[in-house]
Amino acid sequence: MNNIIFLILRRMRIPLIAVIVSFGFAVGGLTLMPGIIIDGEVSYLSLFQAFYIISYTATTIGFGEVPHEFSTMQRLWMTFSIYLTVIVWFYAIGKIITLFQDVSLKIAVTTARFAKSVKSLSEPFYIICGYGETGSLLVNALDHKNIRVVVIDILQLRINELELEDFQYDIPALCADACLPDILIKAGARHPFCAGVAALTNNDQANLAIAISIKLVNPALMVLGRAENVETASNMASFGTDHIINPYTLFGEYLAMEVHALGTYLLHEWLTGVPERILQSPVCPPIGKWVVCGYGRFGKSIVKNLQREHMTTVIVEANPELTGCKEYILGSGAEARTLEEAGIRDAVGIVAGTDNDINNLSIVITAREINPDLFVVIRKNKRYNDILFEQFRADISMQPSDIIAHECLAHMVSPLLAQFLLLARNQSNKWANQLIAHLVSVVGEQVPETWSVTVDYHSVPAVATLISQGITVSLDNLRRDPGNRDIQLDLVPLMVVRENDHILLPDYTFQIKRRDQILFCGRTSAKNALAYVMNDPKTLNYIISGKEIPDSLVWRWISQKLKE
Repeated sequence: MNNIIFLILRRMRIPLIAVIVSFGFAVGGLTLMPGIIIDGEVSYLSLFQAFYIISYTATTIGFGEVPHEFSTMQRLWMTFSIYLTVIVWFYAIGKIITLFQDVSLKIAVTTARFAKSVKSLSEPFYIICGYGETGSLLVNALDHKNIRVVVIDILQLRINELELEDFQYDIPALCADACLPDILIKAGARHPFCAGVAALTNNDQANLAIAISIKLVNPALMVLGRAENVETASNMASFGTDHIINPYTLFGEYLAMEVHALGTYLLHEWLTGVPERILQSPVCPPIGKWVVCGYGRFGKSIVKNLQREHMTTVIVEANPELTGCKEYILGSGAEARTLEEAGIRDAVGIVAGTDNDINNLSIVITAREINPDLFVVIRKNKRYNDILFEQFRADISMQPSDIIAHECLAHMVSPLLAQFLLLARNQSNKWANQLIAHLVSVVGEQVPETWSVTVDYHSVPAVATLISQGITVSLDNLRRDPGNRDIQLDLVPLMVVRENDHILLPDYTFQIKRRDQILFCGRTSAKNALAYVMNDPKTLNYIISGKEIPDSLVWRWISQKLKE
């Protein structure tokens, strides 16, 4: 607000001085002009009367000659004052109109409103830096999960797109450079309810600057940073960035996971998807020889993970000097001759991984003409080309923005979810398939909600209170309907963290203790019912014992007397 006032005063300095000088000169002169003779004496206007007359004259309101007729000298001076003050007044008005159109003032006002709206937030929120393809997906998913967000983007067009979206919450958004520490502070980096920051711009250096700024401004804040270069990732790690996300490395791991652990891959996609959406059944990549076109960051990750699964790979690269490729077939992969040389006829799959969408489509179309049975993995770089990729229908389409959004969501929804998924990767594919079958039987085929609770007096007072009274509370008690204890809620406890122990898929008879952290998965209705159970001692006691406790003191006294 101080900046706005300073800017207005600086822009209006000359117009205000001109108005004050012209008004003062006109008012002073009018008091000196002799008026008509009244009661044998020459009349003069007082300072207040002169100021009053000049005010309505200069503003073109017009009010006549008051308090009496003017003399010729007064009328001559008023004529002069009209041309003087009206011109100056219009000049000042023009400057005011220009001021309201001033870009700097608009930015200052918008920034002040943004900071005020962020300051008024009274529930946990995340700062999303970059509202591109990744940021928009993440904001949409968080909004569906009832998590508040604040958005910063350097392009006004993207902020305009956000304002046109139909979100359930009003999202504070600002067009500014998120690399500036002052902007991050205005966005809530020091806000007590700020839960974390996601640096998701398409510029690694910008993401690095954001991550460093946050760790210096508020070291305790969780930071998720997108980094596609090894050097950037190393710098982020040196400043303590909590989670560094490389979409190409992640996709390579996912592809390898689809090859040898399809159930684990499906479990990851399901638990990090947007709630209430139907998850598409994944396909299983074949084992054999693969042709990889493009040996950049994406291609290197694919080759590394395919070779880890003991698959043969042939690399097609147009610029081997830039990518550091040693064994390769020279070419882009869009030519049939190059693909024939790479052995496309006896290959089981092809990866089109260049940074050009049209080249990738050309590569897979040419390859499919030679070998129609090929398993196709294609990289999508720009979301506006989705319609082209939908027409081709590749087996797997890699969209960096989708991968980053899913990974961020796993950490933002609950730190326990990220830990669970990491531990789940070390389990067998059979274990993952059994868990998926159990989840489908309980919550259906739609993407479920995932949430975590900590057993303490602040988060779940009913559970903490009964435990402190020596009453045993089990996971089975928590999954009972508050209206009918014989009905089970549509939820599944995925993990319990007790001190440093992580207990995956605990049995329903598992007894809860204070300070336990529990990760749940289930439908939204079940989440709401569980919150009611865990916060209302009477309801939880009814579920455990089957007896209802009277609400009022009178009924409690009557019940006690009846027992006696």
